[in-house]
Parts: sequence; structure tokens; C-alpha cells
Amino acid sequence: MSDELLNLRKNIDRLDEEILVRLAERARHAQRVGEIKQGNVYRPEREAQVLRRLGAANPGPLPDLAVQRIFREIMSACLALERPLRVAYLGPAGTFSESASRKHFGSAPNFVPTSTIEEVFRAVEAGNVDYGVVPVENSTEGVVGGTLDLLLENPLQICGEVKLRIHQHLLSKAAGIGALKRLYSHAQSLAQCHEWLNRKLPSLSRVPVASNAEAARLASEDAESCAIAGEAAADLYGLGVLAANIEDDPNNTTCFLVIAHHDADRSGQDKTSLVCSAPNRPGAVHALLEPLAKHGVSMSKLQSRPARGGLWEYVFYMDIEGHRDDPEVAAALKELNERAGFVKVLGSYPGAVI
Repeated sequence: MSDELLNLRKNIDRLDEEILVRLAERARHAQRVGEIKQGNVYRPEREAQVLRRLGAANPGPLPDLAVQRIFREIMSACLALERPLRVAYLGPAGTFSESASRKHFGSAPNFVPTSTIEEVFRAVEAGNVDYGVVPVENSTEGVVGGTLDLLLENPLQICGEVKLRIHQHLLSKAAGIGALKRLYSHAQSLAQCHEWLNRKLPSLSRVPVASNAEAARLASEDAESCAIAGEAAADLYGLGVLAANIEDDPNNTTCFLVIAHHDADRSGQDKTSLVCSAPNRPGAVHALLEPLAKHGVSMSKLQSRPARGGLWEYVFYMDIEGHRDDPEVAAALKELNERAGFVKVLGSYPGAVI
């Protein structure tokens, strides 16, 4: 072994020990903060500020995202010293919802799978868990209507968002594609991989199931079967990847919302979600949007949805830039309340950081 290599390794060992000492010091400070502060243990706006600051201050050579992910885990572990969070998600284990939950909260919380999105809401509302993570929109398949309906009906608020790139893989215990006789997958993943399947496996029997994790479980029990699922499901059920990234849209992304009994304080880069209704008359929707333009508030999403109260009546879901406590947003919301038949602010929260 050369002297240079030996010295480099000694320096790395020394730096590791210094990092460990600093981590312990940080953890003690985090514990003290937990003893002093009042209210919610988890502060989404604070964590967003820390991750943005560290990404901006990163000198390299590690990519900004790698630095942010490392510190995401450090903050997750330090928060667990105060009290491990309980986070519900649409299960079973191995779903993209679990991946989104771990991306947002790190590895330290206790993650609780549920059978339906409605059960996630119920678990949070009842206090059985601290937070819930639910899908709201996919860039290919559109909005998740059930989530929007539950946000309208439920008193819970949005306190964060997660954007997860969806990479679909063909998984199996088979040695190759030629041995396959059936494919298990969630219907949405079948739609997201439709063109690839038609080109590569046009005659393979396709069996829709409740989730991609369930598809992976079924494929793990039969070497002549395969599943479309993510990397987490492959690891969980010991499946090989016969083909990676088979989604038709390489930018396929799902947005998830974090729900709780509170939203977030201002972080400096926030968004606000709301739902409102308009009377059924010409120009009514234009009247809803006028306060936003008047006060210089940018709208990033407008989605109509049938109201459950009457035939051919609609509610409108909006995402706007800024926090409800920002002066221009507060002024726009005040005027909107005066014009709309109904307004419910679903929450103000930091935009996704990692």
C-alpha cells in the first residue's frame, strides 16, 4: 500500500471521528430545543429552511441533493430523540406511498400502512398517528379524486408536499422475459407502462391488483409471473429486475401531500391550497380569479370537481404561490371570501425541497 493511500485513509478516519463528535453535539442541541419549544415536535417550515440553506451552501463535490438527503436523515434521527413520529401511508409496505413517506420524513419514524386513503385520514384525525401521506396527482394520470374529496370533507390540513419520480420496473424471480406467463400490477401502473408493454410483451396476460406491492408479493410466489413495481417492492420481496424504468413518460412524477392537525408557518418558499365554490352564472369563475390578479398572487393549479351536494354543481381546487400569512396572499383570500359562495383554506406549507 502506497504512503499516499495510507495517509488518505488515516485522514478519512480522522474526519469520520470529527463528524461523529459533531453529530453527537448536534443531537444534544436538538434534544434541548425539544425540551424548550412548545407545540408540534415536527416543524415542516424549519426543516425546509435547513435543507434549502444547506443545498445553497454546499461547496461540492457531493451534489446538492446528496447533501440534502444526508441531512434529511440526520434531522430525522435527531427528531426521534424527542419522540418518534408515527406516519400513516397507503399500504401495504413497498408501495410508492411508503417511498414518498420515507423521502419526506427520513427513516426514523414508525410508518403505518393502511388499506385505503380514507383510512390514512381517519388515522390522523383520530390521533392514532401524527401525520399521513396521501397521493394527490400524477403527471401522467391526473388528480386522485378521492384525496381531493377527503380534503374538502375533513378538518385536517396540509403541512407539506412530496414529489416522487415514479420509476416502474418489471420484476420477477424468472431468469428472463421468455419464461413469463402473467403480469400483476396496479391499474394505474399498467396505464403508465402501456406503450412499453404493447411493444415488448403484447400477448402477456395482465392482471390488475390492489397495489404494486401486492403485485410484487404475488410475483414472488410464482416464477412464471412478473410484476410492475418500484425498487422498494423488489427489495422487500426478493425479486430481480428484468427491465428497469419501463414507464412511458420518463418524467413520470406523483405529488403526495402530508396531512396533519396543523399546517406550517412561513418558510419563505411556500404554497397555499384551497377549495371554493362559485354561483352558476356567467363570469363566476373569472370573479374568483380576479382577487389573485389584483394582489399579484400567482396560481399554479386550478382543478374543478363535481360537488357532492347537487347535480352539475362544482367546486374548484386551487394552489397559489405564497403563505396565507403573506400580506398579498391574505388580502387576496379576504377578497375571495367576499366573492365566493364557499372558501376553505386546506393549508399553507413549504414547497417540496428534495
